[in-house]
Amino acid sequence: MKRWILFAGGLVAASGIALGAFVWNAGGWDNFKLRHFHLTQLLSDQTRELADIRARNVAPEQASRIDLGELISGGPPKDGIPSIDSPRFTSAAETPFADDEAVLGVEVNGDVRAYPYGILNWHEVVNDTVGGVPVTITYCPLCDTGLVFQRGGTTFGVSGKLYQSCLVMYDRADDTLYVQPWGIGAVGPAVNRILERLPVVKTTLGAWKARHPDTRVLSTETGHRRDYFKYPYGSYYTDRNLVFPVRGDEQLALHPKAIISYAFRPAEATPHNAFAGCH
Repeated sequence: MKRWILFAGGLVAASGIALGAFVWNAGGWDNFKLRHFHLTQLLSDQTRELADIRARNVAPEQASRIDLGELISGGPPKDGIPSIDSPRFTSAAETPFADDEAVLGVEVNGDVRAYPYGILNWHEVVNDTVGGVPVTITYCPLCDTGLVFQRGGTTFGVSGKLYQSCLVMYDRADDTLYVQPWGIGAVGPAVNRILERLPVVKTTLGAWKARHPDTRVLSTETGHRRDYFKYPYGSYYTDRNLVFPVRGDEQLALHPKAIISYAFRPAEATPHNAFAGCH
């Protein structure tokens, strides 16, 4: 019996050492998790994944403008990445974030606010009211896209799904899925609905404060325990690893993480598995 215990203990120890070496070679725990999140796709069942939409007597296969096979699991479940629904703010003088912190800057009706990337990396969606206008601040860490939408009387959450490696949010009023960079309903009751956008600026906190010294800054008191001064995606922001599949990546002329700017104006056309517009 003792031999079996020792043998089992040896296997556990060996497995631990092997796993430790594997994680080390991957570049640390954050990189290890990120690089293997795509394996959760093997456990994905679209019938179960889209159960909320089916429960509304809507067939996703008909109420969709994308190939459902390209709607994949990002790892966390629905709301596994929690949106911030009751945001708190501090003054520019009181915020713990340094001047070189990247932020999304928003101004609506004279109300000026900054949303640090250190918080957005962990939550991706902030439901707020700025200048009297209900808005949703969104950020996708995998594609570095930051957009602000008018949300009306609803709120948005993180679906846990990705399309072309991009954040897919969902409307809590009807469970419609929206692909964040385009702000268009992709699957669900409100398929093809275009969300109205508001201007947003990606800048540094220091530059934003210099222009708007009275800005309020999103507080780290979010109601969740996260390290908002630690980047949770390892070396993803700078390495060539895309982790999740995207179309046409073999045609890239630039580094896949190169920062570019583009303008997109949604069109009324509704091509399947694509988004019409000019850019």
